[in-house]
Amino acid sequence: MAKSLTSHRPILAVALKLSALFLFTSMSALVKALSEDFPPGELVFFRSLFAIPVIVIWLVARGELIQGFVVRKPMGHFWRGVLGTAAMGLTFTGLSLLPLPEVTAIGYATPIFTLILAAVMLGERIRMIRIGAVAIGLLGVLIMIWPRLGSSEMELAATIGAMCVLGATFARAFVQIHIRQLVQVDHPAAIVFYFSMTATLLSGLTAFWGWTMPTWEQAAILIAMGLIGGVAQILVTSSYRFGQASMLAPYDYTTMLFAIFIGYVWFDELPTFAILIGAALVIVGNVVVIWREHQLGLERGNARSLSDHKP
Repeated sequence: MAKSLTSHRPILAVALKLSALFLFTSMSALVKALSEDFPPGELVFFRSLFAIPVIVIWLVARGELIQGFVVRKPMGHFWRGVLGTAAMGLTFTGLSLLPLPEVTAIGYATPIFTLILAAVMLGERIRMIRIGAVAIGLLGVLIMIWPRLGSSEMELAATIGAMCVLGATFARAFVQIHIRQLVQVDHPAAIVFYFSMTATLLSGLTAFWGWTMPTWEQAAILIAMGLIGGVAQILVTSSYRFGQASMLAPYDYTTMLFAIFIGYVWFDELPTFAILIGAALVIVGNVVVIWREHQLGLERGNARSLSDHKP
């Protein structure tokens, strides 16, 4: 019998997840710092390209390199790459126009939009508890973006930034739906590897619209950005080997603390009251969804257990 690759080690799982989230937030801060000198497409290119060697080394270490190359649904990986690259590009654009905590807070809407798309595209049933959670989350999103919907020229950049980040959350929601379908036919290693490859190729096409030649110092930071992103992806993936998704999901919201700290120290930014209230409502909506999914999982497990014990 093959040895299981998973085990219940909650402290290690939480440590890996928090480390990954801190690295992801730090990577976003690097993107924001570099966005004054480089277009979003170029930033996406370096973020994707230099994550590839990290991912390959990880796959070799896990003995999954072959699985990482084999795909049964190539066009599915292409469209996953298109959506993921669009989400990354829109997020990077938003980081150039909005404070780091604000981008982080609006990004919390992704699970809410994923739930809506799952009902529309996959026919998943949404009962009253989750409908209420969606309503709370959408109210939080509205509170966050409403101050950015101004009409003056001074507010135009912030409005564009808010719309870009909101668009990125929609794109990531589509990605989540797409991954649910891909994992039924292809190995997760292939999904991770081919996304980085597709994102590198697609973002590389933006060079025709003009890229900036980096200095040696800037090149080092761009490479570090990609390496950090690759390591963070591995850490967050590894965390789920040692802890359940329902247990780890609430820790996602520590990124707000990381974003507030880094935003204040590095960029002299602080979240507005509207952002804090809106983010709190979105988090409440997401936590309700997580709790409800956990309850449904327990109910399905009990039903299977009763079925197995029937004579």
